Amino acid sequence: MAVKVLIVDDAAFMRMMIKDILTKNGFEVVGEAGDGAQGVEMFKEHKPDLVTMDITMPEMDGITSLKEIRKVDPNAKVIMCSAMGQQAMVIDAIQAGAKDFIVKPFQAERVLEAINKTLG
Repeated sequence: MAVKVLIVDDAAFMRMMIKDILTKNGFEVVGEAGDGAQGVEMFKEHKPDLVTMDITMPEMDGITSLKEIRKVDPNAKVIMCSAMGQQAMVIDAIQAGAKDFIVKPFQAERVLEAINKTLG
């Protein structure tokens, strides 16, 4: 059975890029959310195996969304994505429970490596 992934990013272009990498590699994208609040709702609805989460988004940022998702499921596997490779944000994300961190622009190999490592 394919691994179910939820993509949360306010940039439609980024969602499309991640979705393209995932579907080409046999993953099933069960949903796409444009902000963190929508991401939390879609997580509850679809119960994906993995979430890719942007950090900087309107409504609710990725770190807040990550914390909310982990309240719903403490074992949720979330990989953070951001163009801002700032050390503080990476640390905040990991402390909030992120399993890995991918910096934009994405390299397909890096995305797959992070996913495979996270899924164990």
